[in-house]
Amino acid sequence: MNRCAMTTARLKHGLRSACHALKAHALHAALVLSLSSAMSATLLTALLATHLPAQAQAARNFPASALRGELQFQAQPEVLLNGQAARLAPGARVRGTDNLLQLAGNLTGTRAVVNYTIDPFGLVKDVWLLRPDEILVKPWPRTTAEAQSWVFNADAQTWSRP
Repeated sequence: MNRCAMTTARLKHGLRSACHALKAHALHAALVLSLSSAMSATLLTALLATHLPAQAQAARNFPASALRGELQFQAQPEVLLNGQAARLAPGARVRGTDNLLQLAGNLTGTRAVVNYTIDPFGLVKDVWLLRPDEILVKPWPRTTAEAQSWVFNADAQTWSRP
């Protein structure tokens, strides 16, 4: 009995199996390539959208209770707000110029012009680090007394003095 000899039928079956395996592998490779291309395009789009120049970024809507000031981040939760000692509220949200949330601890030593809100306990609740084009929007109230006496246009994001 010759163990090395293969019948023609067994040989054809082996070739057919190998051909099917090769086609399945090629199909799998094509699927992975198309998915990775789609994911790469999505990732590229997301990266480009977050790194657009300030003029091309969407306008941010600030609440009527937002005041303008200069904030210097110290050891969290301590801050200097317009030169006066203040504290960030528990759960305070700090948004960068790209409108993404920032960790206040990573901003220690940073000084920025901001819009901010105060919670009922007098703690700084929401902070938006302003882009240069947002800083140019004037007038903007710096105290609650000004905010209560001025008129806020929420659509245009502007304030008018009486």
